[in-house]
Amino acid sequence: MSIQQLAESTGARVVRITESTDSVGDTPVEVSGVTLRAQHVVVGDLFAALPGARTHGAEHAAAALDAGARAVVTDEEGARTAALTEHASVAGGEVPLLVHPEPRRVLGALAAEIYGRPSRRLSVLGITGTSGKTTTSYLAEAALRRAGCVTGLIGTVETRVAGTRLDSAFTTPEAPDLQALLAVMAERGVTHVVMEVSSHALALGRVSGVEFAAGGFTNLSRDHLDFHSDMEDYFAAKAMLFDGRCAREVVSLDTEWGRRLVRSGVVTVAADGRDADWTANGVVAHPSGEQQFTAIGPGDARVDIRLRLPGSFNIANALLATAVLWELGVDEGSVAEGLAEVDVPGRMERVALGQDFAAVVDYSHKPDAVEAVLEAARAQAAGRVLVVLGCGGDRDAAKRPVMGATAARSADLLVVTDDNPRGEDPAEIRASVLDGAAEVAEEERAVLCEIADRRTAINEVVRRARGGDVVVVAGKGHETGQEVAGVTHPFSDRDELTAALRERLEGPEGTENTAVRWSPEENRGSDEEAR
Repeated sequence: MSIQQLAESTGARVVRITESTDSVGDTPVEVSGVTLRAQHVVVGDLFAALPGARTHGAEHAAAALDAGARAVVTDEEGARTAALTEHASVAGGEVPLLVHPEPRRVLGALAAEIYGRPSRRLSVLGITGTSGKTTTSYLAEAALRRAGCVTGLIGTVETRVAGTRLDSAFTTPEAPDLQALLAVMAERGVTHVVMEVSSHALALGRVSGVEFAAGGFTNLSRDHLDFHSDMEDYFAAKAMLFDGRCAREVVSLDTEWGRRLVRSGVVTVAADGRDADWTANGVVAHPSGEQQFTAIGPGDARVDIRLRLPGSFNIANALLATAVLWELGVDEGSVAEGLAEVDVPGRMERVALGQDFAAVVDYSHKPDAVEAVLEAARAQAAGRVLVVLGCGGDRDAAKRPVMGATAARSADLLVVTDDNPRGEDPAEIRASVLDGAAEVAEEERAVLCEIADRRTAINEVVRRARGGDVVVVAGKGHETGQEVAGVTHPFSDRDELTAALRERLEGPEGTENTAVRWSPEENRGSDEEAR
């Protein structure tokens, strides 16, 4: 793709820098890829030098040009950066620049042009919302596979290309990586792609240039307020998916935010009993955690659905997936069979080694998600609900006491521990969670406990569980690392819970853990065995 073609498609101006002077005009230079990371440049790339929070990407232009970048896209500030202009001689004496006032905004369109607009060769389904994106995506992808489609999946847990698994660094990749990935999927014969679309991705233009066959909205609740100024700003970012870029739009009415997205042509779903195009009838929750219901849609549409996933929120996720799939013409049998086979890593994921109580791992790391997960656990429990919970550092601090209070309302035993402290003092994070929990515990008589080490916390809860209880390890879900002071240490809630269960089943009963700091006596509740 020539630089001049890219300029014309995005409204950027072309500047050719030489060793002595600047001149404007056509350039024969062509580029064959694009990246915004200098360390990822390969020969022939367009390097995106974007303004950042700490430094400008133009500061890394020299490294990008050394690696073989043939051109640079940047803003006016970047074009004036000495690190860029002084290194122009690397490319045979001249480096073409694309200069745009908002390069991040047009980066997706640039990448789409360079990679041949791959979304036009695919049916791309975008799922956005605070909670449920991952589960809804897994459900939809499974049904598409059942229908005989070759599928791709892009999301928080993993990326899959026609059955080949890749790790995911972001919920939604940066625009150049996303367009390259879609191009690879098209080359590998993928016909349908299901992708999670985060608010960051929408606000930062990562999905610009993607043409969606359908978009789905799950819900909205407090999250990412370290990035968004307030809930209205957060909602405005999510609403961008429904600005006309999706050929079909499906929205859940279960929250007020979804109801604000409704307009002519939008397909609506509601799992909470209100009127909508698609509703859930005859919901039955089994003691095993499985659920079944009938999805009733427009005309005579009826799909009998059985899920392995517990919780009323998963009824809502399945209903949204069903409606989106129906809009794409997927048949009833494929929807029913696909949804019935889905387990989602780290989302109400059961760990069963033959113990007489349930144990699950869940990614719930915001107040509404914690409430929903513990509501599902309470519905399944014949005995108590025992919870391990922490909050991440360098994120929205105001939600920490709210999460503590939310967990304390539903838990019989709440163990507050570390999540991903990142650059913060983990003791201060735990204290904030405990402050919120303690206020509720005084009224609810919940038992509170603080254990800094997450592995010890999981072991302690497993040790205290008895028949009929439900153990919930919340917060990290599918993650396989714990970030502390800039270092990511290997850690998996699933693996640690498995090890704790195995030790309980195979080894002698342990002694009281001295690493535990219990709440004050009056907040410990009346259950002697829990204490």
